[in-house]
Amino acid sequence: MSNFSTTRRLLLTGLAAGVLTACTGTRFNRVAGAEIDEGGFGDPTMRNMLVMNGEAPALSHLGARFAAEVPTTINFAFNSVVLDATARAVLDQQANFIRTFPEVRFSVYGHTDKVGSDSYNQRLGLRRARAAVAYLEQRGISRTRLEALVSFGETRPLVPTQSQERANRRTVTEVSGFVADNPLVLDGKYGRIIYRNYSSGNVTAPTAADTGSVSTE
Repeated sequence: MSNFSTTRRLLLTGLAAGVLTACTGTRFNRVAGAEIDEGGFGDPTMRNMLVMNGEAPALSHLGARFAAEVPTTINFAFNSVVLDATARAVLDQQANFIRTFPEVRFSVYGHTDKVGSDSYNQRLGLRRARAAVAYLEQRGISRTRLEALVSFGETRPLVPTQSQERANRRTVTEVSGFVADNPLVLDGKYGRIIYRNYSSGNVTAPTAADTGSVSTE
């Protein structure tokens, strides 16, 4: 065989091997979303599973419905975690919604304005989230379905100002997941959950322990 034929055969073999490697290599077999994995082992796989089994779309639908049907935000006085009458009324509405969907978990996120140090505001935001969770628990919501998940402190202001701003002093309640051992969740019957009728009726009258403001102090 001539040197030209041998060289041509080797080049073609190399090209074929390169194509095969490209088609079967990890680049084309990675889990969707792997490129945004920030180091949490298995996170992309978990996200794919949530999408494929219908849980992720159901959570998105419920989150949008919660935000549309119930006020999700309460506000606070300066340097305070006390729930005023307006905040309690909003949390009462949230409790009604949460009670209608016992298969769903919720998280409360705390925020502050930009007055004060970062570290102090981080703690203050968490105290506000815990105050809201404590009140919802008093309204009959199981603590296992509520989480004062994160304090964003002063990092996510609604109004960009260094001054005191009530709109920035807030907590926000969001849908965060499903109760893993609930029968409907185990059966994947998310449609029966997300399309359930919600009535914004009054909550049960508070007990003596429910009256007054709630504070983490």
